[in-house]
Amino acid sequence: MPTTKIAFIGAGDISLLHAEAIQYCPSATLVGLWSIDSDLNEEKSKLYDCRVYQSAEALVADNEVDAVFILTNLESHTQYATLAMNAGKHVLIEKPVAPSIEELETLKTCAAKNKVILCPGHNYIHEPSLHRSKELLESGKLGKLVAIYIHYHINHPEEVARRYPGVIRHILTHHSYILLYLAGTAHSPTAVSAMKSIIHYKEFQGEDLALVNLQLKSGALAHFCADFAADDHSSEPWTFSVKVIGTDGATRFSYRDWIENKPGVVHSHTFSVYEWHIREEVRHFVEECIQKGATPLSTIDDAITAQKIIEGSEASIAHKREIKI
Repeated sequence: MPTTKIAFIGAGDISLLHAEAIQYCPSATLVGLWSIDSDLNEEKSKLYDCRVYQSAEALVADNEVDAVFILTNLESHTQYATLAMNAGKHVLIEKPVAPSIEELETLKTCAAKNKVILCPGHNYIHEPSLHRSKELLESGKLGKLVAIYIHYHINHPEEVARRYPGVIRHILTHHSYILLYLAGTAHSPTAVSAMKSIIHYKEFQGEDLALVNLQLKSGALAHFCADFAADDHSSEPWTFSVKVIGTDGATRFSYRDWIENKPGVVHSHTFSVYEWHIREEVRHFVEECIQKGATPLSTIDDAITAQKIIEGSEASIAHKREIKI
């Protein structure tokens, strides 16, 4: 296969993992980047050994570029992804893909019009444990689905949390697309009920704790928890965990199955699996989607449904009632 040449729009912290993932993918190379932050342009281009474009328009106009990764702030995702797709580039967008269902629908239409691949940055579904869970569930070996639990408990200091819109949009987006990947259309969500709280922030008004319950079409239930308020260092921690329970069996995935005893940028430990998920996400996007024509494991339609869960959760909190999806 010819090498797929990639460029970044955006060069913040997450670009480090995407650049490393490209290095691990022998059929891809990073040719350049552009960020609205000129200091990052210089710093990251040296670090990644790639060129700097003078603008986003210059980047997407480069015929050498096959695909563009959108790694900017959430509010600008649609602007830059549309620019890239209209230039005929395949696009991978970090999650959350867009701030509203309307913008997601616009991106879907743009990708179809330009006949390009649009891949949401839904990295967790590239975890092999979740692939096995999905296969066991779809094959019937777990029996009837009873419940899916997805928990996240990692303390984030207030100065870090200010970068994000709160745990509902920043973390529960992950939970939502994981649920959709595992459960499939047979267990699509039909209703949501949610609560949120602020436990340890003094000034930041984004929630640091949220709970969501979902009714699924099959009758099964799903439960999400997202927490920036505390680490879980108990004997069986729910740092980040996914549990699938059926009438004839159960499966589990945990961050704590792969851990390095050194602090991360934010976390008290380094959870190796997150880096691996992005490596596999990039490999699949390049080798399976761009080079072989496969569909992303999680599509823009999944991103739309995930956003419906998020907006339904916010509406449930605002109106203190169950919301139909």
